[in-house]
Amino acid sequence: MSTPVDLMILHARQLITCASDGPRRGEAMADVGLIEDGAVAMSDGNIVDVGPSAELQTRYSARKTIDAAGKVVTPGFVDAHTHVAYAGDRVAEFEMRIKGATYMEIMAAGGGIVSTMRAVRAASVAQLVAETRKRLDEMLMLGTTTVEVKTGYGLSVEAEMKLLRVIEQLHDSHLMTLIPTFLGAHAVPPEFRGRTDAYVELVVEEMIPAAAAWYERSSFARQRIPFFCDVFCEAGVFDVAQSRRVLEAGLAHGMIPKLHADEFENLGGVTLAVELGAASVDHLDVTLPDEVARLAASNTVGVVIPAVNFNLGSCHFADARGLIDAGAALALATDINPGSAPTPSMPMVMAIAARYQKLLPAEALNASAINAAYAIGLGDRIGSLQAGKQADMLILDASDYRHLAYEFGKNFVETVIKAGRIVKS
Repeated sequence: MSTPVDLMILHARQLITCASDGPRRGEAMADVGLIEDGAVAMSDGNIVDVGPSAELQTRYSARKTIDAAGKVVTPGFVDAHTHVAYAGDRVAEFEMRIKGATYMEIMAAGGGIVSTMRAVRAASVAQLVAETRKRLDEMLMLGTTTVEVKTGYGLSVEAEMKLLRVIEQLHDSHLMTLIPTFLGAHAVPPEFRGRTDAYVELVVEEMIPAAAAWYERSSFARQRIPFFCDVFCEAGVFDVAQSRRVLEAGLAHGMIPKLHADEFENLGGVTLAVELGAASVDHLDVTLPDEVARLAASNTVGVVIPAVNFNLGSCHFADARGLIDAGAALALATDINPGSAPTPSMPMVMAIAARYQKLLPAEALNASAINAAYAIGLGDRIGSLQAGKQADMLILDASDYRHLAYEFGKNFVETVIKAGRIVKS
């Protein structure tokens, strides 16, 4: 007698599971767990079983069935590093860069992060929710079902707390799962110019305790969604000692470390991230060989963000190929933000990574699913098609999963299923 389930997808030309009990590394990155003529059974928002269609059809009877013949089924994408909650845009700075201004020059002139800070401070919660919701809608239609969202455009106690409220409101009302990260140490605001240590003191003594108290009252805590603390460890922003102070303060309040490191200059941020047991260390454009080895020997996931380099017109990218070959757990992310990476598309990131960082399409997909899930502390719940995990998956109007990286500027996502619910069809 067959077991009743809520929903089954049958006859996928390629069912891509990305199945793993930990982040994929090394040669395992080239294996996406492909099942031909594959099927998935779902009930109560979770995956019940995965396997060949002929087998699942004998085991289960579904209230609703989707025929995916000739198509590809994959896990929903996990975007492990974003700044998607903001107001306004920085299109004028885009033109400045075309004319030759560098990221750091724009920042030093009062643009960059500080420009968005002004817009966020002036915006209401309702405005920030409305503007961010549109971006999340785009990301969902492009296949992202879980997204990490950082604060960091407030740079004051009041404005950072406002961003946390925005993130919670969106998580509670949007179809996507949002993962909150406190990034009060994203930049030094103008009122603290020349007094970075004083600003770090504010972050440590006031912002982090307030953020931790917010989390304890939030829907994230009730749903056992982790809360992260991040810092921009970079020349001209926060040095290693200041970054350590922020992250250790976060740890003391139960916040899991993350770290922006090695985007422009190597300060030793990877070593700090590994020492503190960070969930991830992100950017890694100028990471040195000894730190690559240190990262590979750790449980910290390295998140590379090629859309930033692409957007800045740079020919230098993080050595993602070298990170995989060294045995590091590698993830990809959009870094969607108004300045350095205005893109909502994980498939576009995969396409860039394949061309400029020499990732095979399988490696790019694993880096955008199972490994990205581990980078946000949820690898046991999302990121792959395995029994017991949340039923987040995509049906692609393609005959081969490699088209995600092979073609670009196209949306292959035909159907999005979030927690067993069809949200785009």
